Amino acid sequence: MKDCVEEIDSQRVFGYALFKDGKSTRLSYPLEKFHADVSGRSFHHGRFIQRLREKAASLPNVRLEQGTVTSLLEEKGAIKGVVYKTKIGEELNAYAPLTIVCDGCFSNLHRTLCNPKVDIPSCFVGLLLENCQLPFPNHGHVILADPSPLLFYPISSTEIRCLVDVPGQKVPSIPSGEMANYLKTVVAPQIPPELYNSFIAAVDKGNIRTMANRSMPAAPYPTPGALLMGDAFNMRHPLTGGGMTVAMSDIVVLRNLLRPLCDLNDAPALCRYLESFYTLRKVTCIYKHLAFGTHFQKWYF
Repeated sequence: MKDCVEEIDSQRVFGYALFKDGKSTRLSYPLEKFHADVSGRSFHHGRFIQRLREKAASLPNVRLEQGTVTSLLEEKGAIKGVVYKTKIGEELNAYAPLTIVCDGCFSNLHRTLCNPKVDIPSCFVGLLLENCQLPFPNHGHVILADPSPLLFYPISSTEIRCLVDVPGQKVPSIPSGEMANYLKTVVAPQIPPELYNSFIAAVDKGNIRTMANRSMPAAPYPTPGALLMGDAFNMRHPLTGGGMTVAMSDIVVLRNLLRPLCDLNDAPALCRYLESFYTLRKVTCIYKHLAFGTHFQKWYF
């Protein structure tokens, strides 16, 4: 699947740079024993997702149907498929021996499959900086600022995504100008000078977006005929930058479990078998957090 990060102007990432109290250090990935092409990648999320869809659609045993799933089809405690609406509003049923529920952080399906205890510790305020250079090229940048961290990372050859973590669930108002004032007076003085002018220009441009940071522990109810994945199942604070990596790792774990199976129609037996997915994935998730998240736990979590 590595070709999915090609032709979207994705950027190679070789590590992270940390900034605190005017000092900085670089933490590079230990890539010495790997092939020269191995690196992290950062990109426009939508471009990557579209490439994944195109890749799936190119496979001879895959048929894509687009619609909005409204509910799960349940019969005698087992999930038999989904109810969905097409673009023209037609309501249809789709049946399958295994339904993978992965409808994201705003999932309206996961309540029947898990105990969703969502915590919102903060919000991210997003800006797009243009035509500027990071102090450490091809690295993500984390500024351990007051009152909370800031992130900078390249998403194309000309754009740098900035995410400002704002504690609490209420952020300064964008329409009233409070947000712009907060970014200019509280945040801007703490960012590296190489990024300052582009940061102010992005604030003045006004394309400021906000999104709540959600965390939710994995607490599934093993249910015959269904499996939870992605943010509908387990959310971590995006500060660690591990969401996409964990998603891909989960897919590999599930693929390896399903690969030897010839028949998925015994729903109770399949459910018992797939319970191991929730155990096997923990090792990978813990590793991904240790690879990056522990640098921040003593300051932030």
